[in-house]
Amino acid sequence: DRWGRKGLIVAGMWVQAAGLFLTAATRQFGWWLAASILLGLGTAMVYPTLIASVSDASHPAWRARSLSVYRFWRDMGYAVGALAAGVIADLFGAPWAIGSIGVLTFVSGCVVAIAMREARSSRTAP
Repeated sequence: DRWGRKGLIVAGMWVQAAGLFLTAATRQFGWWLAASILLGLGTAMVYPTLIASVSDASHPAWRARSLSVYRFWRDMGYAVGALAAGVIADLFGAPWAIGSIGVLTFVSGCVVAIAMREARSSRTAP
């Protein structure tokens, strides 16, 4: 809460994208391990922060519903993304599928960096 939401979301998405690009670029176990660590760190930065951001933007009376809508669309993204990645992998190979997800993740971080406004309630007094 002291750091705000936007920075963690943007940086986390970019860390995830770096992990995905590294996964797509190499075939060595050590680099894949490093990529997995980056993916884990980025995910740890993004997931709880996104849920907190949805909560910040939601009135307490409809917070549960807004979180369920957010989670529905997030989970639909997994389903559609898996199908799209499968098609890309079939057409161009697995590195292209992973790289395309990395591009989408990086671009999503850019959109958040440009469009998201930091909610005042997301920062607490020192």
